Amino acid sequence: VQLQASGGGLVQAGDSLRLSCTASGCTVSDSTMGWFRQAPGKEREFVAAIRASVTYHADSVKGRFTISRDNVKNTVYLQMTSLKPEDMAVYYCAASRYYSGSYSYTSAYEFWGQGTQVTVSS
Repeated sequence: VQLQASGGGLVQAGDSLRLSCTASGCTVSDSTMGWFRQAPGKEREFVAAIRASVTYHADSVKGRFTISRDNVKNTVYLQMTSLKPEDMAVYYCAASRYYSGSYSYTSAYEFWGQGTQVTVSS
């Protein structure tokens, strides 16, 4: 399984950005797909997940970020709006073959993408 994340960049506070994660070797519609982020000196933290038709978002991004999926393109997206400096991090997509209640834990995912940098200037 390979996950290719893209779409990061440098934006100003209040701007929007859309991240993409294209999967090969797994079917995103049959998997739990997640987005995590890691800022310098901090642990990797849960951002959002999608499995079947259900989505989950961390409280810190609820109302600003939206995870979605395109089954034809086998791609998962993270639409980010109203970006804040505290959103600045490397964003990782992840995949799990299983459905579990642990979607917000890094240990629940077997496969990880390489990460894409999101920089938000104030």
